[in-house]
Amino acid sequence: MSPLGFPGSVLLVHQPSAPPNSVLRAHPAPALPPASTPGRPAKARGARGPGCARGAPRNLRSRVRPPPGGPGSGLNTCTARFPRPPSLGPGARRHTAPSPPPRLSARAGSGPRAAAPSPRFARRRRQRPRSRLPRPWAGRGRRRGHCASAPGRGGASADVISPAPANMEGGDGGVAVAGHGALGCGAAAATVRELLQDECYSDFLNEDFDVKTYTSQSIHQAVIAEQLAKLAQGISQLDKELHLQVVARHEDLLAQATGIESLEGVLQMMQTRIGALQGAVDRMKAKIVEPYNKIVARTAQLARLQVACDLLRRIIRILYLTKRLQGQLQGGSREITKAAQSLNELDYLSQGIDLSGIEVIENDLLFIARARLEVENQAKRLLEQGVETQNEQLQEEQNPTQVGTALQVFHNLGTLKDTITSVVDGYCATLEEHINSALDIKVLTQPSQSAVRGGPGRSTMPTPGNTAAFRASLWTNMEKLVDHICTVCGQVQHLQKILAKKRDPVSHICFIEEIVKDGQPEILYTFWNSVTQALSSQFRMATDSSMFLKQAFEGEYPKLLRLYNDLWKRLQQYSQNIQGKFNASGTTDLYVDLQQMDDDTQDIFIPKKPDYDPEKALKDSLQPYEAAYLSKSLSRLFDPINLVFPPGGRNPPSADELEGIIKTIASELNVAAVDADLTLAVSRNVAKTIQLYGVKSEQLLSTQGDASQVIGPLTEGQRRNVAVVNSLYKLHQSITKVVSSQSSFPPAAEQTIISALKTIHVLMGSAVQPLLTSVGDAIEAIIITMHQEDFSGSISSSGKPDVPCSLYMKELQGFIARVMSDYFKHFECLDFVFDNTEAIAQRAIELFIRNASLIRPLGEGGKVRLAADFAQMELAVGPFCRRVSDLGKSYRMLRSFRPLLFQTSEHVASSPALGDIIPFSIIIQFLFTRAPAELKSPFQRAEWSHARFSQWLDDHPSEKDRLLLIRGALEAYVQSVRSREGKEFAPVYPIMVQLLQKATSALQ
Repeated sequence: MSPLGFPGSVLLVHQPSAPPNSVLRAHPAPALPPASTPGRPAKARGARGPGCARGAPRNLRSRVRPPPGGPGSGLNTCTARFPRPPSLGPGARRHTAPSPPPRLSARAGSGPRAAAPSPRFARRRRQRPRSRLPRPWAGRGRRRGHCASAPGRGGASADVISPAPANMEGGDGGVAVAGHGALGCGAAAATVRELLQDECYSDFLNEDFDVKTYTSQSIHQAVIAEQLAKLAQGISQLDKELHLQVVARHEDLLAQATGIESLEGVLQMMQTRIGALQGAVDRMKAKIVEPYNKIVARTAQLARLQVACDLLRRIIRILYLTKRLQGQLQGGSREITKAAQSLNELDYLSQGIDLSGIEVIENDLLFIARARLEVENQAKRLLEQGVETQNEQLQEEQNPTQVGTALQVFHNLGTLKDTITSVVDGYCATLEEHINSALDIKVLTQPSQSAVRGGPGRSTMPTPGNTAAFRASLWTNMEKLVDHICTVCGQVQHLQKILAKKRDPVSHICFIEEIVKDGQPEILYTFWNSVTQALSSQFRMATDSSMFLKQAFEGEYPKLLRLYNDLWKRLQQYSQNIQGKFNASGTTDLYVDLQQMDDDTQDIFIPKKPDYDPEKALKDSLQPYEAAYLSKSLSRLFDPINLVFPPGGRNPPSADELEGIIKTIASELNVAAVDADLTLAVSRNVAKTIQLYGVKSEQLLSTQGDASQVIGPLTEGQRRNVAVVNSLYKLHQSITKVVSSQSSFPPAAEQTIISALKTIHVLMGSAVQPLLTSVGDAIEAIIITMHQEDFSGSISSSGKPDVPCSLYMKELQGFIARVMSDYFKHFECLDFVFDNTEAIAQRAIELFIRNASLIRPLGEGGKVRLAADFAQMELAVGPFCRRVSDLGKSYRMLRSFRPLLFQTSEHVASSPALGDIIPFSIIIQFLFTRAPAELKSPFQRAEWSHARFSQWLDDHPSEKDRLLLIRGALEAYVQSVRSREGKEFAPVYPIMVQLLQKATSALQ
C-alpha cells in the first residue's frame, strides 16, 4: 500500500450503507514530500487506527475527515462513481450499521462525540482548498491496527486502497480506487512496471539520451516496425497512467492553481510596498548627501591646513637648528656631541616628509649633509685614536675619554650599533689578512725576494739546506701574529669596557644595552668567535696547500701551543691592568661617566659560559696538529721498546737500552710541560708505553717446571725470570723518579702513570709467584715432619733438652738460609723481595703453631724441646724479613704461645692472649694434648692425617667452622663416656667446654 504523504494523494472512503455505484468521498491529503525515492517502491505499513490510511508514516499521517452531515449524507467533496464490487470475499467484513467515525483530526473531535461540520463550512472548504501539513505528534503512541474497526464499536472503514508504484513516472504516492477501478489501476501499474523494466525502453531513462543516436541504431537493426509498435504501446500506457494521475489528483491541481492566484496578489502587494520604501530611501538620501559632501570638503581643507602648519613648524625648527649647528661646529671637538645631537634632531625633522623644492631651506639641507659627514669623520678619528696602541704597553695609549666621546657622538647620531659592527668587522678583516700573510709560503721561502714572483712551474718549497731558515722565519711570523692578535683583542676589549660603563646623559641607557638589545651577543664574544674561526680556516688552508707547514706545525706542536698559551696569559694580564688605567685617568668629560665603574669588574678576558669556553675555542683550531703530534709521540715512545725486544729474543733489555727508553719518556714529558692538557695526553702515551714494556717482558718469562724448583741451583729459566724482574723494577723506579722531578705536574697525569706502574708491580709479583709457592710448600712439608718426632718423653735429670732444637727445625733453618742465598739474593729489588718473603714467614709461623698444638702425646721433656723450637723458629724466619717484629700478629702469637706450654689448663683458659692474639680454636686444639686418649682430637675422630687436617683448616679460615668441628669432637667424647657408663669426664673437658662457649659468644 502506498504511504500517504505524497503531493496530491487522495483518500477514497467507501460508504458501506450507500447503494451500489454510490459516491465515494475523497478528501485531499496535504501536499508532502515523497516518502520514498523514485524507482524504489514504498514499503506498506499497517494503519495506525480507524480511519488511518494504511502505509502512512508515523509523522506524515493523514486522517480521514467525516463528510459533512455524518455518515450516509449526500455531501461529497468530489464525485467519482465506481461500480460496486460483486463480492468482498468470504473473509471480508461488512459494516451492518453505520457508526460515527473515530476522531480523525484535531478539529473533528474524537469518537462519536465529535460534531460533524456544517454544509456551509464544507462548501467553503471546497471553494478554497488548503494544504495542511501533518502534525508530527499526531497519532503517536497509538497501537497499530487495521483500518477496519472492531465489531461493536462502529465507525466507517475504508475499502482497500492500492498504491501506485513509487517508481512509476508521475505515480509516486498516487492511489488507485478500490473495486474495478482499483483493479484497472493495478493492472496499469503492473503494465507500466513491465514497460520500465523492458530493455527497449531503458535507453529513454538515461540522462545522456540522444534521439539521433537511438534512431540510427534502430535503423541499423532492421526491426523498425517492431520498434515503432513497442514505442506506440509505451506511449499509450504512459498516456493512460497520466490520465489516471490527473483524475486522482485533480482537486490538488485546482488548489495549486488557486494558490498561484493568491500568490500573485501577495506579490503585487509586496511590489507596492517596495516602491514606497524606495521613495523613502530617495528622500532620506537627498537629506544626507549634501551635508556629507560639505563635511568631506571641510575635512580635506583641515588636513591640508594641518600639513601646511606641520611643514612650517619643521622649516622654522630646521632654520633654528641649522643656525645652532653652525655655532657648535665652530667649537671643535668640545661641542661635537652637541652637534651630533642637533644633527639627530634634524634627521628626525626630515623623516617621513619630502623637503625638496623648498627654496628657503635648500642651502640649509646641503649644509646639514656636509655637517653630518664632518661630524662622523671626526668621531671616527676620535675612536681610532682612543683605542689605538703605539707600543707594547697597551694601556698607555688608550684614552677612555676619547672613546667615550666618540661613542656618545655615534649614539646621538643613531648609528652606534652599525658603527661598532663595522669597527669590529674591520678588525676581523685586518686580522685575517695578517694570518694569511704570516702563513704565506712564498714569503717564508723567499724572505729576501718576497716581491719577486716565481716563474711558471716553479714550486715554492724550501731547499734542503734552507729548512732551518724556513722554520725560523715561520716561528718569527707566528710570534708577530700572536702580538698582533693580542693588540687587536686589547682594542676590542677596551671598546667593550667603555660600552659596558658609558651611559647616555639624557636617557641613562647603557650603550652595551643598545648593542645587545636584539638578542645579539656582546662584541667581544662575536669578535673572539671570528678570530678563532679565522685561525682554524686559515691554518687548515695553509697546511693543506703546503706539506712543509703541516710538518712544522705537527712536529713542533708544543711550540705552537706555547704561543697560544702565552697569548691567552697576556690577554688575562691586560684585562687585569685595564681597570687600573681607568682609575688612573685624570681626564673627565661631561658625558663620560667612567667614575661610576663597579668594583666587581670581571678581571678576565672573556668569562666562560655554560655553552662556550673561549680558551677551548682558541685551542680547537690546533686540534688536527695535536692529534698528529700525539701519534708521532706515541711512535717515538714505542720505537725503542720494539728495538730492544726483537722477535724471538729471550733476554730482557740491558741497562743502557733501558736508560734510552727512560730518556725518551722524560723528553716527551718535558716537551709537553707547556700545557696541562698536552701533558695529560702525553702521559696517556707514556702509560701505553709502560704497558707495552710489560707485555714484552711477560713474553720472556719462563713458566715451565724448572722455574719453580727449589732443590738445586738456579736454572736458566729462573735466571731469566730474575733478569726480567730486575728490568721491570728498574723501569718502575726510573719512571717514578722522572714523574717526581716534573714541576707542576698535573695530578691527573701523575695518576695515569702511577696506574700503569701498578701493572708493572703486578707483573713482577706474578713472575716470582711460582718460586714463592714452591718455597712455601717446602716449608710446610718440613714443618709437618715434626709429628714424626717423639715429644712424649720426660724431662732429663739436668733439666735441659738433649739437643738445642729438633731435627725438623734444623732442616727448616737450613732450607730458608739456602733459599735466600741461592734464589732471592739475585733480585735487586730487596723491598719487593721482603714484601713477598714476609708473607712466607707469617705463613710458616702459623703452620708451626698449628702443628705444635696438634702434637700428642706431649710429655714434659717434649714441652722443653718444643719451647726450644719456638725460640729457634724466630731465628729460622729471620732471613725472610728485615726484622722479625715486622711480622706483626704472627710474631706476637709465636711469642705468646710459648709460655702456655708450661701453664696449667686453668691458666691457659684465663690467658689474656686468647681471642685477640691466639684464636680459641688453636688453644682448644692444644688442650686436646692434655686429655686422655679417649678424648680424640677432631682430625683423629675424622681419621684424617695431619696434612689433610691442615689443608682443611686452610680451606675453612672461618673461626666458626673450626669451632663446630671441635664441638663435634667433644660431643663424640660425651657419647663415648655415656655409652661405657663412665662416672666422670676428663678434668680438661670442662675447661674446653668453657672455652668453646666463650668463643661462640665472642663470635655472636
